[in-house]
Amino acid sequence: MKKVSNMHRYAIELLYSPEDEGYIAVAPELPGCSAFGHDEEEALRQIKIAMDLWIQTATKDRRDIPKPVGKAILKPFVDGIAKKKRSRVPQAS
Repeated sequence: MKKVSNMHRYAIELLYSPEDEGYIAVAPELPGCSAFGHDEEEALRQIKIAMDLWIQTATKDRRDIPKPVGKAILKPFVDGIAKKKRSRVPQAS
């Protein structure tokens, strides 16, 4: 089985769930693709497996597989962080 990270570059959201006392990982570009882990590392390992299975199943069922736009999804977030950092740097007079 090939690793998803070698095949595709999809965004992964990682959220802590107090109700479940663990982490939920979601691949928003692959509808319904999510995984659980007791810690962040386990959730990331599990979502990579889930993503690989999602893609294998879609391929087998001849369903469309979305092209990864992970960077585009994260761009507004990254730009916001960069803007905050720039506003904190003292300007030379």
